[in-house]
This record gives sequence, C-alpha cells and structure tokens, in this order.
Amino acid sequence: MEIKELDVVALTDDLPEEGLEAGAVGTVVHLFTTPGTAYEVEFVGDDGRTIATATLQASQITVLPE
Repeated sequence: MEIKELDVVALTDDLPEEGLEAGAVGTVVHLFTTPGTAYEVEFVGDDGRTIATATLQASQITVLPE
C-alpha cells in the first residue's frame, strides 16, 4: 500500500529515543525525495501538542484504515 502525506499511521517498532512505543499513532507530514524512501511522521498527545517528530522507513509504520 502506498503511504501518502496526511495518512494516519501506527508504529510497528518501539522508538525509545523518541519516547514512543509500537502502536503509537501519528500523521505523515512529509514524504522525502523518492516516495517510499522515508516519511516524516508527527505524533501528538491528547492535548494536541507534538510529542515527537520522526523520520521513518515504510517498514516502521503501517497505515491505519480510515
């Protein structure tokens, strides 16, 4: 499945350096140069504040159904 900007995704791996665990939900905010190469994903808390922004590979995220 192609991952697009503004897709809602879930982490498949823990990212302890970012304070994120597998299953954390975020939004793709940027696609890097070649689609499918890397994605900038923003994770926000219940209060709407950004918890972390991470550059991830497709293997580290899964698109959630709408």
